Amino acid sequence: MVKFLENNNSGFAAWNANRNTTAKPKSKLGSFLWWFILFLGSWWLISMWTAPKNVPTPTDADIAIISSGAIDMPSHEISSDKISADVRGLRISNVALIDYAAKSNDDAERVKLLGAENDFLEIGLNATGTTAPDANTVWQDTAGKMTWRNSDGVVFTRDVTVDGYLVTITDSVENKTSRDISFAPYARIVRGGSQSSAGVATGAVTNTNSRIHYVDWGKMAKKSYVYSTTNGFVGFADQYWQTIANIKSPDQTMRTKSIADKYVADSVAAPIVVKPNDTGIFTTTVFAGPREQRILDTAETTIPGIAETVDYGWFWFFARPLLWALNILNSFVMNYGVAIILLTILLRLLMWPLTRKSYVSSIKMQQMQPELKRIQKLYANDKARLQMEMMNLYRTHKTSPMSGCLPMLIQIPIFFALYKALLVSVNMRNAHFLWINDLAAMDPYFILPILMGATMWLQQYLQSGRTKNTDGNDAMAQTGRMMKWLPIIFTIMFAWMPAGLVLYWTVSNIFGIVQTYIIKRRLNGK
Repeated sequence: MVKFLENNNSGFAAWNANRNTTAKPKSKLGSFLWWFILFLGSWWLISMWTAPKNVPTPTDADIAIISSGAIDMPSHEISSDKISADVRGLRISNVALIDYAAKSNDDAERVKLLGAENDFLEIGLNATGTTAPDANTVWQDTAGKMTWRNSDGVVFTRDVTVDGYLVTITDSVENKTSRDISFAPYARIVRGGSQSSAGVATGAVTNTNSRIHYVDWGKMAKKSYVYSTTNGFVGFADQYWQTIANIKSPDQTMRTKSIADKYVADSVAAPIVVKPNDTGIFTTTVFAGPREQRILDTAETTIPGIAETVDYGWFWFFARPLLWALNILNSFVMNYGVAIILLTILLRLLMWPLTRKSYVSSIKMQQMQPELKRIQKLYANDKARLQMEMMNLYRTHKTSPMSGCLPMLIQIPIFFALYKALLVSVNMRNAHFLWINDLAAMDPYFILPILMGATMWLQQYLQSGRTKNTDGNDAMAQTGRMMKWLPIIFTIMFAWMPAGLVLYWTVSNIFGIVQTYIIKRRLNGK
C-alpha cells in the first residue's frame, strides 16, 4: 500500500489506497453466514448426487433367494475353539466369535456374524439331469455326516468341519445312474446391511483373478456387480469382521447386489460332469472371523488372497509396521492405551530432528521479515532483481520457505498411516484405558477431545513468535488468525472419533509442547 502511494505515476493506486482506508470493515457474522449457506448448499447437492437412483425392483426369484424356508428345519451345532454356528441343511447361520464380546460391559454375549433374522450362508449344488438338495431338504445324520438320496438314486454326502475361523464344507456326490450328470457348486451369503465406517472399506469384498474389489453398501443398493474369474472368493466385510466363501473350483461368476432389505454375495462355478458309477467331490471353505492381520495371514494358506482384504489405505507401507509395533508394545504393557502413548512418543522421538529443523527455520523466517519487506518495497518494479535479492537473503540466513514445510510434510503420511492402523485394528475394540471402556469408540465424557483442543492451543501459543504488523495486511498474521480457530475445529471433529485416535493426537500435542520448550531454551542459550 505504501509502495503505491510513493509512486508519482500511480493515480489508480492512490485512489485504491484511499478507498481501502475509508472502507467499512467486513462483518464477521455476515462472512460466517455466507460460508454457512455455502456449506448447506454443498451438503444438499452431495446428498442429491449420492441418493440411490433407479433401484432395481426385486423379482420373485430374488425374493425366493432370501426366503426363510429353512428357518424351521432341524439344526445342529458346529464349533471350534474360535467359533460356533448353527447348521440347517445347506445353510449356516448364527456364527458366534468366542474370543470377542459383543459389548465391553457384557462378557456373556459374543459377537455374532449372520445372526440377524434371515441372515445365512448357503453352500449347495446346481444340478443338470437330476435333483440336488435345496434349502428345504431334510438330511439324515449318518456317522456325523449329512446324507440325502434323491429319486434317481444319486447319493449326496456332506461333511462340515471347523478349524479355528475356517469352516470347510465337502460335498460328495455318487452318481448311481446310467447317464452323465453335471453339478455346478455355488456359495451364497445373505445378510442385512451395516453402517459404513469412515475410512474403512466395508460392504461386499471379492477376489477376482488375484485382485481385491470393494463395493460399499450404498453402491450395492443402486446396482448389482458381476465378476468373472478363474479363482477367488466373495463375501462381506464390516469394520472388524468378515465372512468369506471360497469355492475350490475354476471358472466362477461372482455377483453382489441388494434384494429388498438384504444384501447378497454369491459365486457359481462352472459345471463339473460326474460319470455313471463315479463320485464327484466339491469343496468350499468359509472364513468367518475378525479382520486381524495375524489371523488372516494364517488363513491365507487355505484361502489365497484373504490376507489382502484389510484396507490400510494409501500409506499401507507405514500402517502395517505401525500396527505391528503397537501390538508388540501391548504384549509388554498389556494395555493398548499405554501402548498408544509409548508408540506416539517413539514416533515423535524419531521425528525430533525434522521437527527441530522446521521450528528453527520458522524462527529464521520471522527474523528475516523486516529485511524481506524492505527488499520487496525497494525492488517492487524489478521482479528479476527482487527474486535475486530474496535468494541472496535466504542464502545468507541458510534457510528457505520450503525448509520449514518439507520436514512436516514427511510426517503427514505417518499420521494418516497410524490413523488407518488404529481404525482397522480389531484389538482397539473394547480395549480399556482409564475411564474409557472402548478405545475404538468415542470418549463418552468428551474429556480427551477437550484435552486435545487445549494442548493444541497451548502448542500453537508456544510456537507463535510473530510480531503484529501495524498495517494489518501481513499474510502471515492473517494465517495466524485463521490458525487460532483450528483447536476449536479439531475439538469438534475429534469429539466423535475413536478415543484411541484422540489419545494419540493428545499425547503428540503434549510431546510437541515439551519439545518446543526445550528447543526454545537451547536457541536462547539457556
